[in-house]
Amino acid sequence: MRIQVTPFGVLKDWLGGSPAAIELREGATVGELLENLSTREPTLPLRGIATSVNAEYAPATQVLHEGDEVGLLPPVSGGAPPAGTPPAASSARTANPLDGSGGGENVVVALTREPIHSERTIAAAKSGEDGAVVVFDGIVRNHSRGRPTLHLDYEAYEEMARRRMQELAVKARERFGVRRVTMVHRLGRLEIGETSVLIVVASAHRTQAFDACRWLIDTLKTTVPIWKKETFADGAVWAPGEPFPKSIALDPAETRHDC
Repeated sequence: MRIQVTPFGVLKDWLGGSPAAIELREGATVGELLENLSTREPTLPLRGIATSVNAEYAPATQVLHEGDEVGLLPPVSGGAPPAGTPPAASSARTANPLDGSGGGENVVVALTREPIHSERTIAAAKSGEDGAVVVFDGIVRNHSRGRPTLHLDYEAYEEMARRRMQELAVKARERFGVRRVTMVHRLGRLEIGETSVLIVVASAHRTQAFDACRWLIDTLKTTVPIWKKETFADGAVWAPGEPFPKSIALDPAETRHDC
């Protein structure tokens, strides 16, 4: 059977940026696919990655079928969530930054290559029933790891990222009891000072709004497949990500088909 393999982030530098078709035996697993790739590219950095099948996170034991799309996902760019923060599940669709999607008008998620207009988006999130609006506005800073930064480039597994963002927004409303969640993330080239991610949480009470906003950004930064390349005066590198949650990351031992 033929499987489509799509690498992201730093793995693109090893395997190329275009999806590749690989022939496997009928009933092969994700682990067998990774072993096949390791045989072809012995130095391929597979430790700590996650995999997806048809835009859903998948374990090494998952059986593949003709035409499946397997994503090779290095750790996403971001920081670790607080201790005890559970990983998010998935499922969703796209949205305009100022329009509701999926979860009705109170859940808004979007990926955009246009500048994010923070004030307009925040204003659209407010309602007379809200007692608090908490905002996380992530911006591009001019330095990283002791070096001046020239600009950033963000890329995403877009279909999967939208699904994950949508599920996070829905889950935040249920878990924290907030009224509305807006999450918008930039892709493409970003200059210093531009907004890379905007999260707006509206709620009747401030405590729930603060807690939901913190949970959303921390969980987004470890589970939503978005990667960042940093460009410095002396070159460009993919930003290292924090390890995936244990429920998502593949143990290197699991990549063997005889496990």
